Amino acid sequence: MTDSALRELADDPSSRKRFFKMLGGAGAVSAATVFLAACGDDEEDEPPEGGAVKNDNTSDLEVLNYALTLEFLEAEFYDKVIASGLVKDKMVANLAKKFGETEQEHVDALTATIKKLGGTPVKAPKTKFEETLDKGLEEVLNTAATVENLGAAAYLGQAGNIKNKEVLAAALAIHTVEARHAAALNRLVGRGFMGDGELSGSIPSGAFAKPMDMAAVNEAVKPFLA
Repeated sequence: MTDSALRELADDPSSRKRFFKMLGGAGAVSAATVFLAACGDDEEDEPPEGGAVKNDNTSDLEVLNYALTLEFLEAEFYDKVIASGLVKDKMVANLAKKFGETEQEHVDALTATIKKLGGTPVKAPKTKFEETLDKGLEEVLNTAATVENLGAAAYLGQAGNIKNKEVLAAALAIHTVEARHAAALNRLVGRGFMGDGELSGSIPSGAFAKPMDMAAVNEAVKPFLA
């Protein structure tokens, strides 16, 4: 983690000040704009004469593609839920639609960023939500809450691996949205404030959110992947 954005922020007060100033304004612009601001202009992407550009974004691209896979999963889940007709309550239906639109914005922003950084976005995974849908609305909403908690923990788990400060700021901006989605859904399904595990409950069990590493997250989403 010696060359991560978090390490640089910890060691450089002036860098930290710029970062938090930028992060504080992230809500005023679209997620795509925040992400693409990390990539510089087109002139910086041109290779030097007689040479090729070395892509120094490899590790960040891996994290971004990992996040993109999770966002594909979430966006597809909400699409399936809405299309199923299970949600009859107008308020809940509007909530599901809004959350789905937000996850699709995350997909679009991540895809654009990966391309801008010289990478190739992963394709949307094949999903299997039929078993969850067949169990009814209560199971669907509980699954939505768990998946949103999972998304928040996944972003937090990768924060120390991101090298680009602006990409880190954008990732944290998405992290907080996932956490707020989770809190709203936890309350909606009656989990109350404290849950029985890390992926449930509107209020974390402790002063600090618990991250999840890539292996744990991949294991958790296995049931939803074909």
